[in-house]
Amino acid sequence: MNQKKIAIIMGSDSDYPVVKNAEPILKELEIPYVIRIMSAHRTPELVSAFATSAADEGFGVIIAAAGKAAHLAGVIAAHTNLPVIGIPIKSSAFGGLDALLSTVQMPKGVPVATVAVDGAENAAILAAQILAVQDPEMAKKLMKLRRQMKEDVIAKDKEFENRR
Repeated sequence: MNQKKIAIIMGSDSDYPVVKNAEPILKELEIPYVIRIMSAHRTPELVSAFATSAADEGFGVIIAAAGKAAHLAGVIAAHTNLPVIGIPIKSSAFGGLDALLSTVQMPKGVPVATVAVDGAENAAILAAQILAVQDPEMAKKLMKLRRQMKEDVIAKDKEFENRR
């Protein structure tokens, strides 16, 4: 089975400080990925072309990160049958609520899975879970990641108790 790639599309380079938090997870899980900048409003033709050809280019999931009006995930979802995960970016006076509502309020027939505001880590994990449905090796890597997270919490708890 060919390993599917993940595309992360940002509406602006100002989204990268959030998006970069997905990279360590994707690297740990050995998932090939690309990060691109495309705007739903300023480069709609590029967004459409990318989304339309993404499956043929070997992508299995697209993550879209955008703030403010945050139409990027929805525009991508309108042009592909691939799963799309939206990351609403906190970038305005509304604390990210505007981006969250724009990302999550999709019309019937054009779904976008949405993670928390600035939730790049969970977007990476959810994308890996989607790929793992058809990839048993990915499922094993995710189980290992979960075990590590559990061990980290237990270690932090012991460290905390020892400081008190």
